This record gives sequence, structure tokens and C-alpha cells, in this order.
Amino acid sequence: MSARARLRSALAAVAVLPLVALAASPAAAAAGPDEYVALGDSYASGNGTGWPDRSLSCYRSSLAYAPLVAKQRGNTDLRFRACSGAETGDVTGGQTDALSASTDLVTISIGGNDVGFVDLILSCFSTWDEPLCRSTVSKVKGRIDTQLPAKLDATYADIAGRAPSAEVFVVGYPKPFGSSVSCAQASGVNSREAVLLNDVAGHLDAVIRDRAEAAGFTYLDPAPSFTGHDVCAGTPYVWGKKAALLDIYHPTRAGHRDGFAPLVLAAMG
Repeated sequence: MSARARLRSALAAVAVLPLVALAASPAAAAAGPDEYVALGDSYASGNGTGWPDRSLSCYRSSLAYAPLVAKQRGNTDLRFRACSGAETGDVTGGQTDALSASTDLVTISIGGNDVGFVDLILSCFSTWDEPLCRSTVSKVKGRIDTQLPAKLDATYADIAGRAPSAEVFVVGYPKPFGSSVSCAQASGVNSREAVLLNDVAGHLDAVIRDRAEAAGFTYLDPAPSFTGHDVCAGTPYVWGKKAALLDIYHPTRAGHRDGFAPLVLAAMG
């Protein structure tokens, strides 16, 4: 072989080496599953589905939106940490331990229990005492304005610090009532109270959106998906009063499947 031929052969071999290295590198291998961590309260854990098969104490359900999203999305490894009754302190006090630098996706529904969702149920949904309902609504809105922003900021900062590379989706709360409250599901709530309660939900979502966007997170508004599926609709996405105690005014199975899940899936891509 001539010197020129030997040189040509050597250069060809050198040129192939990067291709061999690339083929053998982890980046060229099939991508691993996305790490998805689902945080939050009963609206994320699955109250309303009637099927707490993943955790009875936290009411985690396979029919909640996070497991549905992980299943439909494919190639997604879910760490399901949402728990019924959770407040922001419960998220930062344990749920966020599931986050890491390798976390790719995060969803969170939180804030309702911090401002007194249970108080609203007891005052507005369980009695005909409209003055008590109005008073409680005023107190809850006060907590939304004066206490919740700092709690959300601390929670979102904890998420960002633990999962700096993750896309974080903050899921809002749907309004429970439509134009009619004449059905059994709305029993105990008159039309004036329904307006008040929808207004609280809207006010809560506005503050959540503001703090989520300030943190650089994506806020997901459930209103378009849930409109027309109120407690008195033919296909309600939210239960009313006539449901099991732990499911009252929480998303139905259809609400998780056809309301929340498509919203989250579309955002995640």
C-alpha cells in the first residue's frame, strides 16, 4: 500500500470514531421516561372519584388526573404525592421530597385548604343561613389576599429549588355552580350564595395565577374545560352536596378524566 493510500485509510478510520462514540453514548440511546411528580391537595389526589385505591389515608386514586395523564402520555414515570387535606405546609413539609434535579414535570393544586375550604362547606353548603355564608366568604377572601400569597411563594420557591429543570404546571380550582341551582346536588345553596362561592373560587384562582406566573410557572385555568359541567349539569364535573362526605364539591371522575387530564396533557405536550 502506498503512503498516500495508508494516509487515506487512517483518516477514514479517524473520521468514523466520532460516529462510533456517538452511537455508543447515552444521549444516542433511547431516552428514559420523563419524571413526573404530582403534588397538592384533594383536588389532585382524587377526592370525588370514589376510588382511593392508591392510598386510603391520602385518598390517592388511579382515576385522578395525574395517573390518567401519566398513563395517556406514555414514557412517563409518576411519583404521586398529592394528599387529601393538604395545605402548602404539607407540600413543603414532605411532598416536595419527591423532587430532584432529574424531575422533568410537576403539577400542583394547592391553596384551598389554606384559606378555609372546609369553612365554606360548613357555612354555605350545609345550612340556609345566608348571613353566615356571607361572613365566611368575607373571611376566606381576606385570607386569600393577606395570607395565601406568601404561602404560595414559599411553596413555589421550594419546588423551583428542588427541581430546577422541571416544567411546573399550577392547576387552578373550578367554579362549582352554573346558572341554575335547582337540582338536588345544589341543595342548601341559593342563587345568591352560588354567586358568592363562584366569586371566591375566581378570586382564589386569580391569586394563584399571579403567584405562579411570578415564580415562572405555567398556570392552567380549568374554567374553559369545566364550564357547562357544573353541579346541576347533565354531565357534572363537580359533585354537589348529594355525594359521599369526602367527595362533596370535588371533581367527579368525568371532571378528572375530561376536565383536568386533557388540560394538563395539552400543556405538557
